[in-house]
Amino acid sequence: MAALLFRGSRHVLQRWNKHVDFAFVRSMASKTPVGFIGLGNMGTPMARNLLKNGYPVIATDVFPESCKDLQDIGAQVVDSPADVAEKADRIITMLPSSPNVIEVYTGPNGILKKVKKGTLLIDSSTIDPAVSKEMAVAAEKMGAVFMDAPVSGGVGAASLAKLTFMVGGLEEEYHAAQELLTCMGANVVYCGQVGTGQAAKICNNMLLAIGMIGTAETMNLGIRLGLDPKLLAQILNMSSGRCWSSDSYNPVPGVMEGVPSANNYQGGFGTTLMAKDLGLAQNTATNTKTPIPLGSLAHQIFRVMCSRGYANKDFSSIFQFLREEEGQ
Repeated sequence: MAALLFRGSRHVLQRWNKHVDFAFVRSMASKTPVGFIGLGNMGTPMARNLLKNGYPVIATDVFPESCKDLQDIGAQVVDSPADVAEKADRIITMLPSSPNVIEVYTGPNGILKKVKKGTLLIDSSTIDPAVSKEMAVAAEKMGAVFMDAPVSGGVGAASLAKLTFMVGGLEEEYHAAQELLTCMGANVVYCGQVGTGQAAKICNNMLLAIGMIGTAETMNLGIRLGLDPKLLAQILNMSSGRCWSSDSYNPVPGVMEGVPSANNYQGGFGTTLMAKDLGLAQNTATNTKTPIPLGSLAHQIFRVMCSRGYANKDFSSIFQFLREEEGQ
């Protein structure tokens, strides 16, 4: 009877399409090694949470010194993305921009040079949706599966495994990706086909930028009118003006602890990255003929900030930028 069941099960498996088959095999693999490429402010705590959940991690970064902290707690460090692909059949990438993603996947030492058939590739970078689609096509030619899964929540949420992942790709592969993503985030949302995760992230960050500018302007005006900033923040957060930038990430020094404004705007989400994301929003809006007047203005403001010495500060330094502007 057992033999008959086995043969029957094998027959059913053979009739599955290749994507479902690979998803089944990965679900059985469970705690096999996971590759992680890109150990910056976000990637390092994300990879650390995979280790905490019992997954062996094989990592690399263009800056080898970025790997040391992770290596000290048990990660295996290799020299290139191709080396990661040779050793792992589930790989997560967390990179700054579209050109970085293209290089890591398709470059001379890229993932696709040594990727194994059936490998699940999850890109958590924030990039142009069109590039995600290109990488998916390139991966498919090699027998691998590519999904875009950008994140929201920042460094604090990454450290606490409370990120939100917006996932685009084959629906039958979603559960295989979800197994890993839930180790690093509190919310994992399937958005649709490849590129839709990026679309959701771009929309979120455009709203975040607009909201942060509005919060900084409001706080600055209230202070100029003689209001105590902590009191003003308290009033906003119990009123209709409340938003994430006012109640969780206030840009005014001294209003909240544990946020970049309390640390001279160090750490967090850099102004350069926000300007990059707003550029993606601008490009996609142009391509789809979508009016985004406030998004376009936010893009220009953060670009000006980058040219005025704020490039490496957290994007909430818009408050400091406005204060300095009024003094000129």
